[in-house]
Amino acid sequence: MDRVDDILAQWNRERPDLDVAPMGLIGRLNRVSQHLGREMDKTFAAHGLNFASFDVLATLRRSGPPYALSPGDLSATMMITSGTMTNRVDQLEKAGLVERRLNPDDRRSFIVSLTDKGFATIDAAVTDHVATQTRIVEMLTREERAVLDPLLSKLLVGFESG
Repeated sequence: MDRVDDILAQWNRERPDLDVAPMGLIGRLNRVSQHLGREMDKTFAAHGLNFASFDVLATLRRSGPPYALSPGDLSATMMITSGTMTNRVDQLEKAGLVERRLNPDDRRSFIVSLTDKGFATIDAAVTDHVATQTRIVEMLTREERAVLDPLLSKLLVGFESG
């Protein structure tokens, strides 16, 4: 039993006319998400990062050589506004993790690229991030993960396909 079971029991007692089963599923997903966030935040902090800065650096790193994207491409990939992207890039540039360079294909714009320090930081952070995620999911067997992953994907596609 988890804490959500207690909440469901209270609602079942107080409102037996309602089927609160969806509340259990969503409550558990929400609580799991909070725990996941806290665990990953610890990993990011160990590298002087937060989720937002990790996200930008990881997006640049996984884009492949030359590890550079336009701000528009970064915003689109990360699904954030251009204003939010500008703020994130400003902070990362101050930390020496990224740099803005003129776009060789369009001298009116610029691209954001990883610095050597940024590359080293994200490589170390992503290594630890994967280790954290591995540790977290080991609470479930491989078989349980194989069942859960497509179910969560189905929920996500339902939200993101519209």
